[in-house]
Amino acid sequence: MSGSISDLDKNRALAEWLEYSLRQTRNRIRELEIQEQQEQRRRERAEQSWKIQPKRTGDTAVLHRGGCTLCADMGFINREEAIIALAEPDIEACQICNPQTGLT
Repeated sequence: MSGSISDLDKNRALAEWLEYSLRQTRNRIRELEIQEQQEQRRRERAEQSWKIQPKRTGDTAVLHRGGCTLCADMGFINREEAIIALAEPDIEACQICNPQTGLT
């Protein structure tokens, strides 16, 4: 039968495709591992930081732990700045994340 592909050629083509697919999958796994590590570092950095939710009309500003989900991610402040912020009369501590923990 001329023009037909032999079983050997079919299996070689399949092997090449499977090797290509495996390389693609391994590359994607590496990308996802890097993303996961970066996210973990970001979470760890956030937990070692604080943030201030700006004052709204009639409210006071609120100090949060960096990882508190009640306040959108914004610029983080360090420990010393958080201690100073808590001493301010118009900034209160979040009642959920208790940002004063670890400051004293």
